[in-house]
Amino acid sequence: MKLFKSYRRSNWAIPYALFLAIFVALPLLLIVIFAFTDNSGEFSMQNFIKFVTQPEAVNTFIYSIGIALVTTFLCILLGYPAAYILSNKNLNRSQTAVMLFILPMWINILVRTLATVALFDFIHIPLGEGALMFGMVYNFLPFMIYPIYNTLQKMDHSLIEAAQDLGAKPSTVFWKVTVPLSMPGITSGIMMVFMPTISTFAIAELLTMNNIKLFGTTIQENINNGMWNYGAALSLIMLVIIGITSLFSDGDEQSQNEGGLL
Repeated sequence: MKLFKSYRRSNWAIPYALFLAIFVALPLLLIVIFAFTDNSGEFSMQNFIKFVTQPEAVNTFIYSIGIALVTTFLCILLGYPAAYILSNKNLNRSQTAVMLFILPMWINILVRTLATVALFDFIHIPLGEGALMFGMVYNFLPFMIYPIYNTLQKMDHSLIEAAQDLGAKPSTVFWKVTVPLSMPGITSGIMMVFMPTISTFAIAELLTMNNIKLFGTTIQENINNGMWNYGAALSLIMLVIIGITSLFSDGDEQSQNEGGLL
């Protein structure tokens, strides 16, 4: 009877396994195959050599990483205080405020970006790098607020009370207790902001009138022009960078869970 129940339970995993195989593993495999082959289908490293030898592509890649880092930093700078205030139990309407922050996530990112373009046009602010940064932060700020807020909500507040009973100042309690305990939320927020920012292209095209190119735009242009092999190589490079970032974040989170506040 137990064996029958176990077998029945395992069957529920089959649709998910098929979904992952078709829509995750297979596309990644195709990216790798196209990246390491030329137009004739033969193995070649020419796509990666082309990327390294093209200053424009390398500069776009470095610039995109810079934009992603600045966007992530600004989202932390703005998102952590907001999440900290919203997690305060003394606020009777904190749930309503959280919904107001999360509500933009229900709207398509292109619609939000087009609304930002209309706003800048209405107040006669020229589109450019400043508008790009504003649009990036505006679109991805909720993805930073919610993980931090969720972590702060579940935090053991008895540790804060213990630090206060021991005579710790509010600033000491915040930096020595609250911030370390909220690091898993910060890490999740960084990943949720940095990863899509480094690969986005629609926001840059709309908020800069296509005058500023990000790495995602370069990939899109090559694929649209039929250069699938080179576009796949660029995509693989971006995936490797994101994968390395994920490994570092997993290591940091594990060390925090094992080491506590130390």
